[in-house]
Amino acid sequence: MTDVGWIGVWLLVVSVAAILLEGLVAALLSLRISRRALVLRGRLVSEQSELRAAVARLNESLAEMQVLWQPYRHLLRWLQHPLTIALMQSFARRRAAAR
Repeated sequence: MTDVGWIGVWLLVVSVAAILLEGLVAALLSLRISRRALVLRGRLVSEQSELRAAVARLNESLAEMQVLWQPYRHLLRWLQHPLTIALMQSFARRRAAAR
Protein backbone atom coordinates (compact mmCIF):
# COMPACT_ATOMS: atom_id res chain seq x y z
CA MET A 1 0.00 0.00 0.00
CA THR A 2 1.27 3.48 -0.82
CA ASP A 3 1.72 6.37 1.57
CA VAL A 4 -1.43 8.02 0.25
CA GLY A 5 -3.36 4.81 0.97
CA TRP A 6 -2.12 4.73 4.57
CA ILE A 7 -3.13 8.35 5.07
CA GLY A 8 -6.68 7.39 4.10
CA VAL A 9 -6.68 4.44 6.54
CA TRP A 10 -5.41 6.62 9.40
CA LEU A 11 -7.97 9.30 8.61
CA LEU A 12 -10.66 6.61 8.79
CA VAL A 13 -9.36 5.38 12.15
CA VAL A 14 -9.19 8.92 13.56
CA SER A 15 -12.71 9.74 12.32
CA VAL A 16 -14.14 6.56 13.89
CA ALA A 17 -12.39 7.42 17.17
CA ALA A 18 -13.81 10.97 17.04
CA ILE A 19 -17.32 9.63 16.39
CA LEU A 20 -17.01 7.21 19.32
CA LEU A 21 -15.73 10.01 21.57
CA GLU A 22 -18.62 12.26 20.58
CA GLY A 23 -21.07 9.42 21.26
CA LEU A 24 -19.56 8.94 24.72
CA VAL A 25 -19.78 12.66 25.49
CA ALA A 26 -23.40 12.75 24.27
CA ALA A 27 -24.27 9.74 26.47
CA LEU A 28 -22.70 11.37 29.53
CA LEU A 29 -24.53 14.64 28.90
CA SER A 30 -27.79 12.74 28.42
CA LEU A 31 -27.31 10.98 31.75
CA ARG A 32 -26.69 14.32 33.50
CA ILE A 33 -29.77 15.84 31.92
CA SER A 34 -31.94 12.85 32.85
CA ARG A 35 -30.75 12.97 36.48
CA ARG A 36 -31.50 16.69 36.67
CA ALA A 37 -34.91 16.05 35.11
CA LEU A 38 -35.70 13.48 37.80
CA VAL A 39 -34.70 15.91 40.56
CA LEU A 40 -36.75 18.64 38.91
CA ARG A 41 -39.74 16.32 38.59
CA GLY A 42 -39.55 15.57 42.33
CA ARG A 43 -39.48 19.28 43.14
CA LEU A 44 -42.34 19.90 40.76
CA VAL A 45 -44.49 17.23 42.41
CA SER A 46 -43.87 18.67 45.88
CA GLU A 47 -44.54 22.24 44.71
CA GLN A 48 -47.67 21.10 42.92
CA SER A 49 -49.03 19.47 46.08
CA GLU A 50 -48.29 22.65 48.05
CA LEU A 51 -50.03 24.69 45.38
CA ARG A 52 -53.10 22.46 45.48
CA ALA A 53 -53.23 22.82 49.27
CA ALA A 54 -52.97 26.60 48.95
CA VAL A 55 -55.77 26.67 46.38
CA ALA A 56 -57.94 24.56 48.68
CA ARG A 57 -57.27 26.99 51.56
CA LEU A 58 -58.10 29.91 49.28
CA ASN A 59 -61.38 28.32 48.23
CA GLU A 60 -62.28 27.71 51.87
CA SER A 61 -61.47 31.34 52.69
CA LEU A 62 -63.59 32.56 49.77
CA ALA A 63 -66.52 30.42 50.90
CA GLU A 64 -66.17 31.74 54.45
CA MET A 65 -65.95 35.31 53.15
CA GLN A 66 -69.14 34.88 51.14
CA VAL A 67 -70.95 33.65 54.24
CA LEU A 68 -69.61 36.53 56.33
CA TRP A 69 -70.53 39.19 53.73
CA GLN A 70 -74.05 37.84 53.21
CA PRO A 71 -75.73 40.35 55.58
CA TYR A 72 -74.06 43.24 53.73
CA ARG A 73 -74.98 42.02 50.23
CA HIS A 74 -77.87 44.48 49.84
CA LEU A 75 -75.76 47.38 51.10
CA LEU A 76 -72.93 46.53 48.68
CA ARG A 77 -75.37 46.23 45.79
CA TRP A 78 -76.85 49.62 46.71
CA LEU A 79 -73.39 51.22 46.97
CA GLN A 80 -72.41 49.90 43.53
CA HIS A 81 -75.48 51.35 41.83
CA PRO A 82 -74.58 54.02 39.22
CA LEU A 83 -76.87 56.63 40.77
CA THR A 84 -75.27 56.16 44.19
CA ILE A 85 -71.81 56.50 42.65
CA ALA A 86 -72.89 59.67 40.82
CA LEU A 87 -74.29 61.11 44.07
CA MET A 88 -71.02 60.40 45.91
CA GLN A 89 -69.04 62.04 43.11
CA SER A 90 -71.36 65.05 43.29
CA PHE A 91 -70.71 65.38 47.03
CA ALA A 92 -66.97 65.09 46.42
CA ARG A 93 -67.08 67.85 43.79
CA ARG A 94 -69.05 70.13 46.14
CA ARG A 95 -66.54 69.50 48.92
CA ALA A 96 -63.63 70.23 46.58
CA ALA A 97 -65.30 73.44 45.34
CA ALA A 98 -65.96 74.64 48.90
CA ARG A 99 -62.28 74.46 49.83
